[in-house]
Amino acid sequence: MIQKAMLYDVMEDHCVQCRLCAHRCKIHPDRRGLCGVRENRDGAFYSLVYGTLVAQNVDPIEKKPFFHVLPGSKSYSVATAGCNFRCDFCQNASISQMPRTTLMIMGEDFAPGEIVSQAKMHACRTIAYTYTEPTVYFELAYDTARLARQAGLCNVFVTNGYMTPEAIDLILPHLDAANVDLKSFRDDFYKKYCGARLEPVLESLRQLKALGVWVEITTLLIPGLNDTKAELTDIAGFIAGLGPEIPWHISRFHPQYQMLDTPVTPLASLHLACEIGKKAGLKYVYSGNVPGDEGESTFCAGCGSRLIERYGYEIRSMDLDGNLCRSCKTPLDGIFS
Repeated sequence: MIQKAMLYDVMEDHCVQCRLCAHRCKIHPDRRGLCGVRENRDGAFYSLVYGTLVAQNVDPIEKKPFFHVLPGSKSYSVATAGCNFRCDFCQNASISQMPRTTLMIMGEDFAPGEIVSQAKMHACRTIAYTYTEPTVYFELAYDTARLARQAGLCNVFVTNGYMTPEAIDLILPHLDAANVDLKSFRDDFYKKYCGARLEPVLESLRQLKALGVWVEITTLLIPGLNDTKAELTDIAGFIAGLGPEIPWHISRFHPQYQMLDTPVTPLASLHLACEIGKKAGLKYVYSGNVPGDEGESTFCAGCGSRLIERYGYEIRSMDLDGNLCRSCKTPLDGIFS
């Protein structure tokens, strides 16, 4: 479906400037932005993916990954086609890059109210805007999130963090949590492998944290590209500076999309990254994409007791009294009710 866009300015000669993401694309009539799903029609700007869902699933909230948001609950997860990044290692390239590579926008039309109804029907406690980048389908996410909040559901973004401050301010009243991909701590990496820049991502993280949104951070550890001790130390230090309670998910890379010749991340690299995070003072550091690894579980920041035991996305046991450690009564940071 097509919907009038939010957050844009009309310029001379019917050009428009989009103010949703940090690219701030200047778009001439009959052209689209870098995301491929927002189009200038004679000086009026439109989203081409409003309600056109290319994915909708009932997922464990842990799959997003959120380990400190309503653990063990279900999340109704939706996406449209399109993305404002072009990551060479994208896990969902068939849908995120569809508008660029095929010039097509596919999906099934759902109104915001229908998405909320589906979430309620499946006993989900959250709606996750995920798989692709929620910024590029912001109008749908905004309208759905507003209705979801009225229905007693939480809203979570899984995002590359390339939103503008204006977009964050607009979604803030309806957004409970965000898992932000911090793909690297080097601007050259972002330019070469993502078609973006680092600083806007860092600024989004600062803003989300300052505004009280619960933040979790994910870094996909790619051998030879972002796995040096120096870079991991920089990432851990930045997160600790934002807040030591922010969970850091360090995920194992598997060959995909345009990086089929890059090897799988060695377990030793994951474990080193986790140790670096802990030494930086982070309270919760997790290894991802390694089912059965000890780094999937949550431990008390006070006494070290295992609070949540996980195997992949499955919770095998929880030893909590509300959000308190049963042993020492230290609170576990996050959203638990």
